[in-house]
Amino acid sequence: MGKPPSFRSVRWTRTLNLLAQAVLFVTLFAGLNYLAVHYAWRFDLTENRSHSLSPETLAYLKNLKEPVRVIVTLTASSDNDDVVQAYRDVSGLLREYGFATAGNEGGKITTEFIDVYQRRRDAEALAIEQPNTLLVLCGDQRRVVQLDELYEVKNQEKQAFRGERVLTAAILDVSSPVRKKIYFLTGHGEMALDDVSPDRGLSALEAELKARNFAVEPLDLALNRKIPDDAAVIVIAGPQGRFDAAEEELLRQYMSNRAGRVLALLAPGYPPGLDDLFYDWGVLVDDVLIYDRSAAGQNETGDLILPALEKDHPLTSSLVGYKIPLRFGPSRSVRPDPGRTLDPNLVVTPLVATSDRAWGERNYRERVTPVYDPGVDLPGSPRLIVVTASERLPSRKIATTFSVPSGRLVAYGSADWIANGRLGVIGNLSFFLSAINWTADRDIDFNVPARPITKFQLALSQEQLQRLRYSLVFALPGLAALLGLVVYWTRRN
Repeated sequence: MGKPPSFRSVRWTRTLNLLAQAVLFVTLFAGLNYLAVHYAWRFDLTENRSHSLSPETLAYLKNLKEPVRVIVTLTASSDNDDVVQAYRDVSGLLREYGFATAGNEGGKITTEFIDVYQRRRDAEALAIEQPNTLLVLCGDQRRVVQLDELYEVKNQEKQAFRGERVLTAAILDVSSPVRKKIYFLTGHGEMALDDVSPDRGLSALEAELKARNFAVEPLDLALNRKIPDDAAVIVIAGPQGRFDAAEEELLRQYMSNRAGRVLALLAPGYPPGLDDLFYDWGVLVDDVLIYDRSAAGQNETGDLILPALEKDHPLTSSLVGYKIPLRFGPSRSVRPDPGRTLDPNLVVTPLVATSDRAWGERNYRERVTPVYDPGVDLPGSPRLIVVTASERLPSRKIATTFSVPSGRLVAYGSADWIANGRLGVIGNLSFFLSAINWTADRDIDFNVPARPITKFQLALSQEQLQRLRYSLVFALPGLAALLGLVVYWTRRN
């Protein structure tokens, strides 16, 4: 019979077993982490695929050649619930962009969160002037994404998150070597880009457009007699003189032969001399000055308070959803022409209108005190249209075979609402930028559906709430104590 092992050998054997178990345990987890890092599999089991990018976005990101930085100024500690929700939605979405480009050495997407108040120096270095925005950077190209661009809103309530569509468009825009160019016409007393005056200066608007990666230049048709080939949008900002026949013909040819895009901001009292151009596109510009004596239609300074009409149009959908009115100065009526040609491919849409108590004064040059004259003045019933959009779609036969751009015209009955003094009014800047994006095809129509926002609500009566409180305070601790007694009694016996 052999000699039994000593206590010392048993203790050493047990210690070695524990060490071996620890080494095997660490090795197992190190191996699992190695496999997870290099051979990771990710599954999205959510109902709306909220943690997955669309196949179209993945295809674009796969061919990304330059690194892209996304600077987020949203914070989770904000007092605004909308900002906190946007922070959660955006941070989760950008995490997916990072995963999708992790293996792309040349075109990685990185994200950085900055609190503009705590890191003021970093924000100034990036030229970030306001919080709650997203800045997309690629080289020296940059684009700012506002908070209201990320959601579809109806009756002041967020219905869907469209962040993937907006961010993918922004990433493709800044990574493209060519910037879209916007030309502001000059030579007829138009509002100037280098003017800093509050009434007719556009220096603030120029800065906003450049911050969104647009190239902005003036253009005098009387000197050039040609619209450049790289013109994405032509802006006519408050002309005070008439366009001659040759200039009008240049614009007509640009619109019809090149599917051109024009934004015409027409202040009352100045005939623009573009009647044939507007007739071609089904728009009628009335020589009137709008008055609205209702409290909701005109404020004490004389500015018109104008609600948006069309909830499904890209220019006004966010205004209608958030119920944000516009504020225009002196305005004229710009409406769909009732005598326009019957062109099935021409879509003319009224976008912004006055209240039903407004009218268009025709004798505004002679009268000091305006009075509505039935049969003479333009009646405001049901409403006077102030902004009209016109789009000529390609024929169905061509559209089914090729992707053909459509010509687009947006005519406004006022001009000073984009000047330095009014651009900061809530709604005005957003409305103009929406028009620029729409006419310049900035927001590409990706096949990326907006993700519905799912809300859960737990409704409890006072009795049910009291019962839940007692369960949390007494039932759960009591159950844990009972389980401990059972274990103690079992081990004791």
